[in-house]
Amino acid sequence: MSTVYSHLEKVRQKKGAGYLVLIDPDRKNDGKLEKLVMSVNHSGADGILIGGSLIMDSGFHERAEKIKSMAEVPVILFPGSVNQLGPHCDAVFFMSIISGRNPTYLIGEQVVGAPLVKDLGLEPIPTGYMIFDGGGYSTAEFMSGSRPLPMNRPEISVAHALAGQYLGMKLIYLEAGSGAESAVPDDTISAVAKNIDIPLIVGGGIRKPEVAAQKVKAGASFIVTGTAIESGGGGELLKSFADAIHGA
Repeated sequence: MSTVYSHLEKVRQKKGAGYLVLIDPDRKNDGKLEKLVMSVNHSGADGILIGGSLIMDSGFHERAEKIKSMAEVPVILFPGSVNQLGPHCDAVFFMSIISGRNPTYLIGEQVVGAPLVKDLGLEPIPTGYMIFDGGGYSTAEFMSGSRPLPMNRPEISVAHALAGQYLGMKLIYLEAGSGAESAVPDDTISAVAKNIDIPLIVGGGIRKPEVAAQKVKAGASFIVTGTAIESGGGGELLKSFADAIHGA
């Protein structure tokens, strides 16, 4: 049976690296969702992530349904909390914030969410989530109560990523934070990629296609952008990101 995870693996094997576009189904994106999803469909991107650190109104699941109904690529829930779990996606990054020490986001939310994931029939993709200090106090950092990892200590990142792999994670996600001033450094990406045997996702602070390509050359298996496209870059920017990532 084909799964979203097998799709991601095939993308990585065929294209060298993949491009995932993050869309936040927040009310701030009302009126933009159709255009955003259509742009993704025509860009060459390999998947859509939906989610955010906060739910600001009751329309999250309705907007998620709209995204899923229009998407021509797999839709993966990138949950900020258990409240975001719903049927309108193909899979969920079943994440643990392994860079933090807050038990709520290491295992607490996961225990609450696991029965819902099973009941909804979602494909869970175990993901070790690592938050970095991108130069600003990110929403993910604030909401999770997690102290971010330092950008200048690759060995700490390697140790956390290896722990995630040995605990059975299928993906490691390095996150600088939405709208971060600085992306995760290339030397950190390279150090982690050389020491783990599972795909590596990198997101946060990646605003230009050439920067995305550089992260792939450093060892990233997948690149995530969100703020860059929500700020009005449009379909041409998305295609430029996809081309740069696949060509790197």
